[in-house]
Amino acid sequence: MNFTTVDFFAFEYLINPDKRLYWGYLLSSILIAIIYFYITKKNNRLITSSKLWLHPSAKLDYYYFFLSYFINLFLLIPFIISAKTIALEVNRFLYKQFDYFENSFFSYGEIILLYTITLFLVSDFTRYWLHRFLHTIPFLWEFHKVHHSAKVLTPITFYRVHPVENFLFGLRYSFSIGIVTGIFIYLFGALIDIYMVLGVNAFLFFFSLIGSNLRHSHVPISYGRFIEKWFISPKQHQIHHSKKHFNKNYGGYIAIWDRVFGTLCLSNSVKVMKFGLRVDQMKDYLSLKDLILRPFINLIKKRRINEKFKTIYVYIFSRNKYKLKCK
Repeated sequence: MNFTTVDFFAFEYLINPDKRLYWGYLLSSILIAIIYFYITKKNNRLITSSKLWLHPSAKLDYYYFFLSYFINLFLLIPFIISAKTIALEVNRFLYKQFDYFENSFFSYGEIILLYTITLFLVSDFTRYWLHRFLHTIPFLWEFHKVHHSAKVLTPITFYRVHPVENFLFGLRYSFSIGIVTGIFIYLFGALIDIYMVLGVNAFLFFFSLIGSNLRHSHVPISYGRFIEKWFISPKQHQIHHSKKHFNKNYGGYIAIWDRVFGTLCLSNSVKVMKFGLRVDQMKDYLSLKDLILRPFINLIKKRRINEKFKTIYVYIFSRNKYKLKCK
């Protein structure tokens, strides 16, 4: 990989509003952090310290950021079915089942607003459940551990995601966007459009602009009790990264899903946060090789242990059964 490739790669993430590291989002997050520390008069030394930005965990994030980009580009994206393909299949299915539908209820502007809101809500809802499954299904948790192995949080930590998890999120995006789009094409035909800012869903752009990068940071901004029942604040996501609260705040932007399904934790409930996994697990995620291979190693170990317990169980059961027959 030459300098030109690296330069273009970094430049793309800075100028593309569809990326979390877009310069506008980074700048707005910096301004919000400055205002927060000025108003609260809290100590901001850690935020500007090399102890944070040059911490071994942070440096591992930087290296992994580049590695994962090329893994996703060449090994994952080519195998993920596109949202367009799913949309066309859904549309075709609806036509076969219900024939032609003529819209006579909504204006063009209403259709655009409805489509924009629906895309945002469905995407956030499916993100909540996939994120929750990554924690509650043991097989998937082994891959999601990679993301939670970060001991310090920076905006780059957002990209500390195992390729298997990235693949699942790619499928989630394609199916959620594809199904919604297919239904809207069937209902409204060529009238569907989306409210966008710089080529991004207006809602996503807004939430990215008001500090999405602070979610993976040490800037504990809370929205207050009332707002946090509706929208996930940076501190709420930081709580999710703390060692004792992995099972809280799975939501992406909206807190409603966490509130409805019993996983919401408000900022005032947690005062002290320590990020990362258990101490005995952290040693397993110290290198690029660890981040890629450790989930597979853990799964193989678990399978061997389960097979041993199964063998012991069968042996004990068969002996007891034999003894019963002898009596």
